[in-house]
Amino acid sequence: MNERISSIGVVPVIKLNHPERDAAALAKALCAGDVPIAEVTFRAAGADVAIRLMKEACPDMLVGAGTVTTTAQIDAAIAAGSDFIVCPGFDPELVAYAQEKNIPIYPGCTTASEYHMAVKYGLEVIKFFPAEQVGGLATIKALSAPFPMFKVMPTGGINLKNLKDYLSSPVIAACGGSYMVTADLIDNNKWDEIISLCRQSREIVKEARG
Repeated sequence: MNERISSIGVVPVIKLNHPERDAAALAKALCAGDVPIAEVTFRAAGADVAIRLMKEACPDMLVGAGTVTTTAQIDAAIAAGSDFIVCPGFDPELVAYAQEKNIPIYPGCTTASEYHMAVKYGLEVIKFFPAEQVGGLATIKALSAPFPMFKVMPTGGINLKNLKDYLSSPVIAACGGSYMVTADLIDNNKWDEIISLCRQSREIVKEARG
């Protein structure tokens, strides 16, 4: 799982307001743009429905649940076919619960204390949110000195302008972002624009990683 996410390099962070209408089409657009992965956030109702519909439309793509804050949401995500769980912060209960359910979980860690907890739970990849607002790549690199065992997935303030800077660091597993799946693009069914932004992102991934 971690290797496949890293090989794609970017993870669209999605809030779907109309999952029944848009989930399948969005999944197809992401795959057409060579970004066969999605983090569907529980910030909008019906996230579990969206996950199920995206997996049905594109069975080979990775679809995870984001902004997960309760064990009930983990259960709903698993029932929908989610491939992974992403949390905005580090909640030991949620990490332990996901591990019991044998589903990969990527909790948010932005401090040395949270990194310490991640070590105790045997995690290898962690989320870093909100990336730009808490120091960006400089902070990630500083924390990687005492915690070299982690690969990091930063989310928050990442776009086409700074994506290459992040991905050029060996500490970064992949970057999360909503710039290629904004509410305007999804709600107005601008699938061609989403495909174009995904392709641009993948080109940056290839440039950054040789």
